[in-house]
Amino acid sequence: MSVTLNFRKSGSGPVLVILHGLYGASDNWISIARKLEDHFTIFIPDLRNHGASPHTTTHTYQDMVDDLYRFFNEHHIEKATLLGHSMGGKLAMMFAAEYPELITGLIVADIAPKNYNSENKPFKTVLQHEMILELMEELNLVAVNSRKEIDFFLADKLKDISLRQFLIKNIHRDKEGYFEWKINVPVLKYALNSITTDVNAEWFAERKPILNYPVTFIRGLNSDYISDQDIPAIKEIYPEASVIDIPDAGHWLHAEQPEKFVEAVLSVI
Repeated sequence: MSVTLNFRKSGSGPVLVILHGLYGASDNWISIARKLEDHFTIFIPDLRNHGASPHTTTHTYQDMVDDLYRFFNEHHIEKATLLGHSMGGKLAMMFAAEYPELITGLIVADIAPKNYNSENKPFKTVLQHEMILELMEELNLVAVNSRKEIDFFLADKLKDISLRQFLIKNIHRDKEGYFEWKINVPVLKYALNSITTDVNAEWFAERKPILNYPVTFIRGLNSDYISDQDIPAIKEIYPEASVIDIPDAGHWLHAEQPEKFVEAVLSVI
């Protein structure tokens, strides 16, 4: 069953819908939206089980597609460009394929239409996601008094300070004053295999080639989510797709190189 999503809206002009990734929220995209709102009416929903949107018992891409279709209807969006990062990029690809009549353009940030668990050696970031969600589940937030304590707990296994800070943005206090995760940790942990596996080449097999709308992939050159070896498979699905590389940027390219990221977005819309 679809849910009504919390969202942020700003700007004026053609509609741009931004879809965040795993552990993300609309808040993470405020600075990017500010740089684009002179050009577009921008909607940034919190996807289910994230931010201030409802927690549900399931978290599949079909669930999120249904939520997004409801979102389009609720806000009378007749046409939009979709910009999706990571999990949000896979959602954007699936939604656009299912509802091409609603799409004026598709921009996919640092994710490929592939199964990230298909190789003999599991994709290293999938293993990292498993560890992150286990840490989140293990942490007894009721016994924690400060964000510094949370950071200390996470730092034992997560050495990347910026990643820890990003994760801690998902902490807030409940009505009783105790810390709790904004994201639905148990459901996302259960859904992780689906999140990293689905919307892959097999799913697109009977839908390709897709030529209904312009498609752009933006990748960080320090990230391994879209490798050079992935480009031919992307071109099989989207023969006219363009790929823009952002140097000195990893998977969170919009946060690491915001000016270059905005420049890339504006160059294709």
